[in-house]
Amino acid sequence: MSRLLQAALVAVPLAVACGRPQPTVPPVDLRPTADTIATPYAEIPEAAWLSDDRWVAVAPGEGVLLLADFRAGARRATELPRKVRGAEIYRQSYGVFRAGDSLFVDDWGLGRATILSLDLKPVGKVPVRAGLRGVQPRARDAQGWLYLELGPLPGPDGSGNRDSAAVLRGSPDLSRIDTVARLAPPELALVTSDVGPRYERRVLSGVDRWGVLSDGTVWVARVYQNRVDWIARAGTVSRGVPLPDRALTVSQQDREIFLNRFPPELRGPAEKVPFALVKPPFEAARTAPDGKVWLEKSRAIGDSVRSYQVVDRTGRLSRILQHPGLGHVIAVSSSMVLVAEPYEHGVRLLRYQIPP
Repeated sequence: MSRLLQAALVAVPLAVACGRPQPTVPPVDLRPTADTIATPYAEIPEAAWLSDDRWVAVAPGEGVLLLADFRAGARRATELPRKVRGAEIYRQSYGVFRAGDSLFVDDWGLGRATILSLDLKPVGKVPVRAGLRGVQPRARDAQGWLYLELGPLPGPDGSGNRDSAAVLRGSPDLSRIDTVARLAPPELALVTSDVGPRYERRVLSGVDRWGVLSDGTVWVARVYQNRVDWIARAGTVSRGVPLPDRALTVSQQDREIFLNRFPPELRGPAEKVPFALVKPPFEAARTAPDGKVWLEKSRAIGDSVRSYQVVDRTGRLSRILQHPGLGHVIAVSSSMVLVAEPYEHGVRLLRYQIPP
């Protein structure tokens, strides 16, 4: 039995016995706008907001950095130049995030994070540090400290993945590194193949998510406990309240959808990959400018809306927001969200207003 299913079976009777499950709140629809930008890219997993009308997004499959401009008369997505004034900004970008008045572009090709101003001019860079295995920062606080996630060494049989990944805090030049939090190991299964046994992560299983506020507070969304914990800069930990949720089993249709992503010649090996028994309570998480955490909820096949639980700094459920379709929120501003939705020719970007 998977750890996630075990946690679900244990948590339900405990919550009922204690009589203290956190009550849910009625969902509220994000307000659609008339703005849609179609792109030819296969995937756009994350973005950063410059203003409510302009967003920088990344298409890692093509290694492209995009400017999505929703201003009247524009409404288009254009690839940002790879060089500005002779300085190379990106080569094979895979991540982007905003910290204050700066954008950070993580890039495998350059082996560094490039820092841009909000007018998209290069203003600095963060080279990878020896010993961090090429890991690049995923957040920065107002004091300039950088935050990274360092996974365990998997080893030849993948057994190293049974250890915890670490959330690290580093000085601006990464000369000093401290461990802030430990993440739960992924849900693994021992698979036998022609080359011997190997530990593989179960498909459709969940992982802990994390983020950082400007004051250096780190939040960790715990996938097995289904809560958000907060770690103050001084190291004090405040555990969140278990969130209301429904248990969703991984169905045969879920398996078929996953397998259909592979070409026929690769489908045989893909069929041997182990699946989780139940879906995680959330699939992704993002920090909003107001310091709250948006948890993207798992959903059943056939659900026509995507839901997000918004959790405040006490670890309690603040709101539930939702939008229709197959898209995902990839960035949150103070009043808008940017949604990336797949369609037959690529990904389209849509803006929704956050109700006050």
